[in-house]
Amino acid sequence: MEKNLQCTEAIQKLKELVSDIRTCLFITSGKTGARTSRPMAAVDTDHLGNIWFFADIHSNKVKDIELEHFVQLVFAHPGKDTYLDIKGRASIIDDKAIISEKWNPMIKAWFPDGSDDSSVCLIKIKTDEAHYWDTNSTKMVQILQTALSIVTGKQLVEGVHGELNV
Repeated sequence: MEKNLQCTEAIQKLKELVSDIRTCLFITSGKTGARTSRPMAAVDTDHLGNIWFFADIHSNKVKDIELEHFVQLVFAHPGKDTYLDIKGRASIIDDKAIISEKWNPMIKAWFPDGSDDSSVCLIKIKTDEAHYWDTNSTKMVQILQTALSIVTGKQLVEGVHGELNV
């Protein structure tokens, strides 16, 4: 079933999916134009639908963003049949107040000097397009629905997909 969501409802669904899945493939284009993907964990999705990540200011992903700010984020949770594909514009934020606000102790594994580390920055993704796929049932229910669909010839497997217009 297709269900496109708008504004507040779209942002709420975006926040729910990003929070639940957390890690995505973060895809950039480098100086050659070739696309590069790497796993990254989102640290926040704000009230405007922006998605935030911590990064090293000297990293290749930051260099890629400085050359081309359009990025793609692909979140997947196959165990729950939940997926999210986002296209957006990235910006590098080095404001120490915002870094401190979004900081959590887990980030210290990558930045031992904490939020005051001179190499720490944030990547903010402004969501331009978002598409989601989600199921409303457990894996066991999906398996039973699939089996019944095969036996009866009727489509009983249901899921929800659509656009998130933030």
